[in-house]
Amino acid sequence: MEKRKLENMNLLDDFLFGSMLMYPDIGKPFARLLLRIILNREFEDLEIVPQKVFYGSDTEYHGARLDVYMNGKERLKPEKDIFDMEPEKDKGKDSISVLPKRVRFYHAVIDSHSLESGETYHALRNVVIILIMPFDPFGKGRMVYTVRNQCVEDSEIPYDDGAQTLFLYTKGTEGNPPEALKALLKYMEETVRENAVNEELQEIQRMVDIVKKDKEVGLRYMKIYEREELIREMAREEERKNTERERIRADQEALRADYEASRADQAEEQIRKLMKELETLK
Repeated sequence: MEKRKLENMNLLDDFLFGSMLMYPDIGKPFARLLLRIILNREFEDLEIVPQKVFYGSDTEYHGARLDVYMNGKERLKPEKDIFDMEPEKDKGKDSISVLPKRVRFYHAVIDSHSLESGETYHALRNVVIILIMPFDPFGKGRMVYTVRNQCVEDSEIPYDDGAQTLFLYTKGTEGNPPEALKALLKYMEETVRENAVNEELQEIQRMVDIVKKDKEVGLRYMKIYEREELIREMAREEERKNTERERIRADQEALRADYEASRADQAEEQIRKLMKELETLK
């Protein structure tokens, strides 16, 4: 796998996106800008918890890795909402088909960790999961797909469980998306100065330049790449061993079949000899 240079990464690349949010004095302003453009809301403060990993309650159960986990305190609202924002570049058919269930699992994991023991369900916080992707997850050409639970028989019935998911398709055009959002998603897919077409994106570009030039960030990327390359090499070696095991098993089966066939031929020859001996005794 060819190593991609840090300076050529876009904000849809998981490493750069996470590095922006982890970076001191940049993470919070960067997150506020993204959420303000995406949700058209202002946020006084955000608690950034990048690379958050929730493990299952038991080792037999699946865990969840949330790329960006944000506690946001919206103006004039005392309770904190939770935002999970993630770039999603895998556009394989299996990946697209499983997206809704993966999001369902993310919501469940976040909910299970956001309600303290003894609290009532009134304290359960709103959760917004935002997936940003360069492919169309539902094939309708929309830039924004907003998913909420509702009553199937009557969509007018109020049903607000606090769970919301936004699928943002960078190339979408249907649905009259806001110009600011279109500019942001294009910039995230191709993070170059030419695409920073407004003041907000120019501010983000300034932040991106700082992070990309930081030697510590580059060193962390090199270590992560080397570790992932080692994991890939171990996987290739294990695959090679599995292939060799299968070949050996196949050879064993073939030899066993040949041996059984040989024994059958020998038995048949022995029977013929005995039959001839019987004939001579008549």
